[in-house]
This record gives sequence, C-alpha cells and structure tokens, in this order.
Amino acid sequence: MRTFPAPARIAVRSTAATPLLALLALTACGGGQPPQAPPPPVVQVANPIQREIYDWDEYVGRFEAIQDAEIRPRASGTIQEVLFSDGQRVSQGQALFQIDPRPYRAALANARAQVLRAQATLANARSVAARSESLLKAQAVSREEYEQNTANVRTAAADLEAARAQVQTAELNLGFTTVRSPIAGRVSRRSVSRGNFVQEGTTVLTRVVSVDPIWFSFDGAEAFYLKYSRQNARGERGSSRDTGNPVEVQLADESGYNWRGRMDFVDNAIDPNSGTIRAHARIANPDGFLTPGMFGRARLLGSGTYRAMLIPDTAIVTDQARKIVYVVGQDGKVAPRPVVTGPPADGLRVIRDGLAPTDRVVIQGLTTLQPGMAVQAKLTRIQAKPKGDTPGSQPVTTPPAADASQAN
Repeated sequence: MRTFPAPARIAVRSTAATPLLALLALTACGGGQPPQAPPPPVVQVANPIQREIYDWDEYVGRFEAIQDAEIRPRASGTIQEVLFSDGQRVSQGQALFQIDPRPYRAALANARAQVLRAQATLANARSVAARSESLLKAQAVSREEYEQNTANVRTAAADLEAARAQVQTAELNLGFTTVRSPIAGRVSRRSVSRGNFVQEGTTVLTRVVSVDPIWFSFDGAEAFYLKYSRQNARGERGSSRDTGNPVEVQLADESGYNWRGRMDFVDNAIDPNSGTIRAHARIANPDGFLTPGMFGRARLLGSGTYRAMLIPDTAIVTDQARKIVYVVGQDGKVAPRPVVTGPPADGLRVIRDGLAPTDRVVIQGLTTLQPGMAVQAKLTRIQAKPKGDTPGSQPVTTPPAADASQAN
C-alpha cells in the first residue's frame, strides 16, 4: 500500500497592521462617528419702523353737480335761434336761445306810450288844480270843486306810476326772450329747435350743470357715524359737519387716489330704512374731467393720529385666526409673537399691538423656522415704499380705515 505524506501546516504570523485593517473594515461598513449637526439657518432681522399714523375709512359713491338747472322759458313764443352747441361749457349769463322778440317789443312801445299819456294827464290835472286854488281864494269856485280837482291830480300821478310799472314789465318780458344760462357749467343737448313754439314756464329747453367744483356724495353706515361722534367728543378728530376733513377719491379705472377734496356736508338725520347717513365732499375739478354721475371710491380721514409699528407683510404668518411674527431673542433663538395688524401704509403693514421698537423681527428666511430654533441673525433695516396715492413717509417725530397714512 502506497502512503502519502501528511499535509503541511501553514503558519500565519500576526503583525501590527492587523488592528488597522480591522478598523478600516468596520469604517467601510458604516460603523464610524456620527456626522456633525448643520449650522443654524441665516435669517434677516430688523427693528420695526415707528410711525404716528391715521386711518382712512373707505366709501363708494358718485359725483354730483353742485348746481343743476333745468332751463325753461319765461316768455312764450317761437324759437328764433339756438345760440350754443350741445354739450359745450357755458358761462353764467350766456345766451342760449332767442325767442321771437317782436310781440314783446310792440308791448314795450305801447307801455311807453301809456307813460306819455299818463304824464300829459297829470300835467293837465295839476294845472286845473292850481287854477282852482286861485279861484277858491276869490270864492269863485266851491270847496267841493277844488277838492275834486286836487283828487284828480293824485289819481293822475298814480296812473303815471302804473304806466311806468307796465314799462318795466314789458322790458322784463322783452329781456326774457333771450334765454340765458343761470349758472356756469356744461349744457346738455337742446330739447327744442328753431321754429318750435315754447310755453312760458312749461317747455323744457335744456339743462345746465355746474362743473367746478363738484360734489362726491356717499352714504355712511351708522357705526362709522357713531365712531366719528365719539372721536369728536374725545377731541381726536373733528366732526365733518364743522371740519373740512380730507377726502381722496379713486376713479373706476385708477389704481391710486388721485382726486383730493374736503368734507362739505353731513346730513341731519340717519335714514331709518337703510341705517345710513348722507354726506358729500367738495372736489376741485378745474378741467371738467369729473362728470356728474361718475362712480368713485373714496377714503375719508377716519381717526386721529396714533403710534404704531410698521413691518413688511412678508414677515407676518397666519396661524389659524392669529397673526404672528417671529422674533429673535438675546439667546439667538426665534419665538413666535402674536400681533394685532392694521391697514397698509407706505408699502408696509401697521402693527397696532404686540411689538416693541427694540424687537428683532425676522423679515426673511421664515420658511424653515420652528419655535425655539437657533438662528444666525443678520441685522438689516426696513425700508418704507411710499406709493403715489399716499402721503410721504415721515419719522415718528412728525395721516390711511382701509388704509393708513403717516402723520405729517
């Protein structure tokens, strides 16, 4: 039987590199140190802008002519001439229509002739009365005849005055044949043409409305009326009955409030059917652009001045029914802060309550924030962005209730 030699034993020598290889193997399998935490997020913070502002209350209304005259003739007759173009602007006293004046000229001539006749009658009566007075002294006439002649003088004098009054009436009637505009403004279209017969006080010839200034009329709710009354009682804001509070108007195709005026009237009673009170403001309209009946949106000074903070709208977060902002504390951590917001002003948002001037409000980098999170705060400044439809921005040392403006 053939025999084979036993297999040789292989000896493995241990070296110092073995533990290092094992460590590398463990590291490759994911068993190393945990990664470092990311750095705190960078956010921009700023202190609120301090301002004294006032509120605007918004209303919807229409423009109305201050004077609106329906033109009717004061003399009957045939229209002889139309002296205006439909829709043109006219001045007070400008001739609009000419009625045939010939019958009225004849009446005036007759009235003047009656004056001459009355003057002659009076002169004759005075002569007779003078002779009667001389004869009475000579006892050539009776006292009754003398008194009758004296009475005739008085009657003739009265007839002369009546004749002169008829002349004045005839002159007026002749003047009424030229129909003039009683006010300055814009005339409507003519309702009659040349050759039409018009009746005194009955026929409507045209209509003239005043243009400059113009009223903006609107209805205010009882709640606003009560607010204004209480502000007036506290001395915060004068009543529009006695104070020309500022009003700004925006037209249907405008983005800003480009028309400015003052309150001119508040009615003396609240309408019990609608619960509103009528009011209007006087608006300058030198070029006649504003037209009666035109729609507009107005804002009226709605409060006295009050201290408030302003921050960007982007810094405000809505949490269900609350409005909150994030404030960075001294420890570098953010905390939510409930605030009471107001109207916009100069591109920012009014904060009525909830912030202090020294608070560092996060204005950029809100998306990843959580309460209590540490952040790197970079301080910046809030810049007001005044719009063309609001007064200029002023510091607190120095007025929109849909909008707010800075107090001047």
